[in-house]
Amino acid sequence: MKPVKVGLLGLGTVGTGVVRIVEGHQEDLQSQVGSPIAISKILVKDRTKSRSIAVDSSKLTEDPWEIVRDPEIDIIIEVMGGIGTTKEYILEALERGKHVVTANKDLMALHGQEILAKASEKGCDVLYEASVAGGIPIIRTLIEGFSSDRITKIMGIVNGTTNYILTKMSQEGAAYEDVLKEAQALGYAESDPTSDVEGLDAARKMTILSTLGFRANVALEDVDVKGISSVTQEDIQYAKRLGYEVKLLGIAERQDDFISVSVQPTMVKKSHPVASVNGVFNAVYVHGEAVGETMFYGPGAGEMPTATSVVSDLVAVIKNSKLGVNGRQAALAYKEKKLKSDEQIAAKYFLLLHVEDRAGVLAQIANVFSRVDVSIESVMQPATPDQFGAELIITTHNASKASLNEVLAEFGKLSAIRTVKSVYRLEG
Repeated sequence: MKPVKVGLLGLGTVGTGVVRIVEGHQEDLQSQVGSPIAISKILVKDRTKSRSIAVDSSKLTEDPWEIVRDPEIDIIIEVMGGIGTTKEYILEALERGKHVVTANKDLMALHGQEILAKASEKGCDVLYEASVAGGIPIIRTLIEGFSSDRITKIMGIVNGTTNYILTKMSQEGAAYEDVLKEAQALGYAESDPTSDVEGLDAARKMTILSTLGFRANVALEDVDVKGISSVTQEDIQYAKRLGYEVKLLGIAERQDDFISVSVQPTMVKKSHPVASVNGVFNAVYVHGEAVGETMFYGPGAGEMPTATSVVSDLVAVIKNSKLGVNGRQAALAYKEKKLKSDEQIAAKYFLLLHVEDRAGVLAQIANVFSRVDVSIESVMQPATPDQFGAELIITTHNASKASLNEVLAEFGKLSAIRTVKSVYRLEG
C-alpha cells in the first residue's frame, strides 16, 4: 500500500512530538486513513546535533527547499516558527499542490487570510489547530462545531506563561518579578518574555479566534492589548477580597455585527469557570446565540499536546484527500469588519485610587461619575498604614470605555486624587 509522504519543517519540541506520534501510533493512524504515513524528510538546523529521538540521518536536511520542492511529498508540516521565509515556503508548497499543516500562530495571525486564499485557489488544505491553545481542539470547533450557530463572545486564557505567573502570585503571594524568574528557569517563559507578559502572544491567538468566530478579517492591530507586567500583589489581594481572580483574558465580542477584541488583565468572578483555570493550562469560553455558554479546557502548550493537534490535522488532510474534498473547508473571512467604537464597548470596572484623606473627597469623586453618567456599584476604603492618604476601591456598573476614559481624564484634574493606581475590567 502506497504511503502518504510527509515533509516536516522543524524538529524542535513540537516536531519531535510529531515524529513520536506518527511512528508510535502508526497502526492506529493507518486504520483511520487507510494507508501508512511516512515522514520522509525533516528540516533541521544542524544534521549532526544529538537528539532525544532516534531519526534516520538520511531523512534530515538543512535545506527547506529540498522538502518544499520534492514532488514525492504530499503534505508539509510546519513547526519551525518564524514569519517571513516560512510564509515563502508555505506559499510555494501550496503553489505546487501540497497540503499544509502548521502550528504557527504568528504567521496565521498576520497572513492567514492570504495563505488560506492561496490554498482555496489551488484546491489544497491548510489546517492550523495547533496554533492556538495547544491540545484544545478549539479551531476545529469554531469552524465545524459552531457552523450552525452565531457566536457572540469568545473569552479565554490563551497564554500559559502569564496564567502560570498570575496563579503563583495569587496562590503563594509571590511578587511578579520573582515568579517571572521562576517561569524562565522552568522553561515556561523565554529569556526575553515580552511577547508573553505584554500580551502579544495572546493577541495573535485572539486575532485567529475572532476571525474564525466572527467570519471577519480581524487584524492584529485591531486588538487592544495590555499585558500583566503592571499587575501588583496589592491588586490580586483586593480582587480576592471582592471575590475575583486576576487573569490575562482575551475577549472578543460581537453585537449587531460590530466587534471588539482585546487582551487585558481582568478580574474574573470566582464563580466563573475561567477563574479556576490555573498554572499553564488554557481555557476558551464561547457563547453562541443557540447553544449558550460552552468552555473548552486543556493544556495550552508542550510537546505532546501540541503535537497531538498537529497530527489530528494531518489525519484530517489525508481523509479529505481520500474523499476528494481538499481545499473546500478554508474558513475565509467573508463578512465586512465593523469595529466597535469606544462608546460601544461596555463593561464593569474596578478602580483603585490613592486619595487625600479628608472630608469632601468622596463627594468630588462621586460628582465626576455623575457628570459622566457612570453608575457606581460599590465603594470601599480599606485600612491603610499611610497616615498621609487613603485608598479607595470603586466598582462600577456597565459603562462604556469612552465614559471610563472621560472619568480617568477628570480624575487627573482633581488635586484630591494623588494617583489612579489600577484599573481593571470585571467579568463573570
